Amino acid sequence: MVVVPPLVVAVVLLAAWEAWVRLREVRAYILPPPSAVFEALRDDPTRYLEALGETLVSAVGGLVVASVIAFALAVVMAHSRVLERALYPPALLVKVTPIVAVYPLLLIWFGFGVWPRIAVAALITFFPMLVNAVVGLRAIDPRALDVMRVLDASRAQIFWRLRLPSSLPYVFAALRISVPLSLIGAVVAEFLSGSAGMGQLILQANGAFDTPTLFGAIFVLAAAGIGVTALVSYVESRVLDWHAASTAG
Repeated sequence: MVVVPPLVVAVVLLAAWEAWVRLREVRAYILPPPSAVFEALRDDPTRYLEALGETLVSAVGGLVVASVIAFALAVVMAHSRVLERALYPPALLVKVTPIVAVYPLLLIWFGFGVWPRIAVAALITFFPMLVNAVVGLRAIDPRALDVMRVLDASRAQIFWRLRLPSSLPYVFAALRISVPLSLIGAVVAEFLSGSAGMGQLILQANGAFDTPTLFGAIFVLAAAGIGVTALVSYVESRVLDWHAASTAG
């Protein structure tokens, strides 16, 4: 039942779009009706699926790389204010540096292939994961920390039993932010250079004034972003429910 309201809104918006385009007799190369977009999707679904597969490899690969590196650095920063002050400026530099400016360097370092696109997706998702992980690792109950110290718990025990569980809501919040960012990074990298992926499909459709295909690619990307975000939310609910139940038990 949760999906019914957004589905109703989507149907109403698509119907209004279709009616407006037909009543105003808008030319298809300017704004195609939804029916033309769905026809483009139906006529050649393999083209979209293959392009989406390429983009998802880059996006998910970049997200995984960024998450692993960011969480490792967050653990170090959460345990030392000195290291946090030392590492935060370079991390901020990664965030504020335009990806377009460094992409030629990525091509030189990694060559033409999937790795530069993974690197772009990683760079664009790194900072949100780092900041949220640091905050989460420090968002612990002071009383619980005092109890563990009284019990002479080691740093490893405090990390696994207190800091890591406390950080999970923040990490999943960062993932929900980073999923669309990783898709954006992958598509931008495909715009700049590449022979496959949704970015190249959009560029080809744009060059041919094939707006139904262009909108079809946008729809597919939006659906992929919603699907992956929903998957992250589902995993979050299962992990956090399990953690809450195990803690209560």
